[in-house]
Amino acid sequence: MGGVVTASRLRLTELARQPLTLGLLVALPPVVIELYGTSMESFPRLPTLGADPAVAGRLTGALFAVAFLAGLVGLFQVISAREGDERLAVAGFPHGRMLASRLVAMCVVALLGAVVSFGTLSYRVEVASPVLAFAALVLAAAIYGLLGVIVGTLVPRELEGSIVLVFLADFDNVLSSGLFSLTATVPVPFVGDVRVAETAPLYHPRELFTAAVLDGTLAGEHLAPIALWIVGLLVVAVLAYGRSTQGPTERLAGWSA
Repeated sequence: MGGVVTASRLRLTELARQPLTLGLLVALPPVVIELYGTSMESFPRLPTLGADPAVAGRLTGALFAVAFLAGLVGLFQVISAREGDERLAVAGFPHGRMLASRLVAMCVVALLGAVVSFGTLSYRVEVASPVLAFAALVLAAAIYGLLGVIVGTLVPRELEGSIVLVFLADFDNVLSSGLFSLTATVPVPFVGDVRVAETAPLYHPRELFTAAVLDGTLAGEHLAPIALWIVGLLVVAVLAYGRSTQGPTERLAGWSA
């Protein structure tokens, strides 16, 4: 446990020394929330939005900000793991401890991003249940932090990976926002047919967040899907991290087996 804490502190110190990360953490949520809010002020009030267009825009901006920030940190963590953790593994550091430290660092930054986003949103929008709303933002950040780890494994370059992450978060946000009334369904194993919008990673956190902000209620039916998303992505992220930090000897052994 002490090793994880020490390694996590080193990861956070490393992140704190990156001006871009700090700048995005402070500036991105206010800019995105206001940009989404002002751009949607001229929209007609649609039944699928569930709120005044400007308010719905700010809710969308808050979710995008926390999701993208957490995803970006997850992306950078796995890319830097390719460079440093392979050498640490050769030196005898357990893979599990290194992964745990990176996930802890990602969670801390995600929490900070949620704090900034929630503070900005609260300044412009009356939040009915602050605790539930903040928890929903943290859950959205957790989902996208793990997605960032997976994207970083598939696209192991900071620029290209960031572009993929922006596109993914933006498309996800629009798909789950209610701007488009999509009635098409897709089959999901063990669940049945669900609407296309419900397959978006941010759909269930958004429903949880919207209910907390506007009504002050807990939309409990969305907790199980969120848990499934987090557990599923965590499993994939662990496998992806293990693959990205394999050294040449381990890869050769894997191929020989």
